[in-house]
Amino acid sequence: MEIAKVIAKLKGRKLSILGQTELVKYSVLIPLVEVGNETHILFEVRSLNLRRQPGEICFPGGRIDENDVDQRHCAIRETSEELGIEASSIKDVIPLGFTINASSNIIYPFVGRIINPEEMIPNTSEVGEVFTVPLSFFRETKPEVYKIYYQVIPEEGFPLHLIPGGENYKWGQRHLDEYFYQYNGRVIWGLTARVLYNFLELLEGDAKQGE
Repeated sequence: MEIAKVIAKLKGRKLSILGQTELVKYSVLIPLVEVGNETHILFEVRSLNLRRQPGEICFPGGRIDENDVDQRHCAIRETSEELGIEASSIKDVIPLGFTINASSNIIYPFVGRIINPEEMIPNTSEVGEVFTVPLSFFRETKPEVYKIYYQVIPEEGFPLHLIPGGENYKWGQRHLDEYFYQYNGRVIWGLTARVLYNFLELLEGDAKQGE
């Protein structure tokens, strides 16, 4: 292929993640509610009947499907379905960025405000219970941080003879910081804690810029 054709083929292309079409995409929402004139964050406890991560604490969210207009639409739809509220009760939905988890899924976190939270009727097939935590608690409480280390183990038959060093190749050691927040006997960790931590970092960054 001529260089001119290569350039013409790719010209105007927007920046994206390599291999993005092969990744599964999810959206989640950090729901803000007002409790006693104070801002709280709402969490779900996953139903014990679920196959994946039963009983764990999470934010509303799920897989983006072909009927979702975009990532934001998915976050609103999933929150509406899981909490049993109208989509119109979810206001000021703002994107926070995106992350790729250890399973190579793309997660699109949003934050939004839920009005009339007393009208919620959680979907019991997915949600065991809901609870809220004051935003001030997280702003005043640093998470516990522990590292998870990943070991590289080439599969049987891997062509080590084709790479420099062969069997003695120095694989880079990877690790992941896991965040843990504990509140009234509840433990928030994993992807939920990571999304929460990044949200709080954004808040603190904006606060410092305003000083």
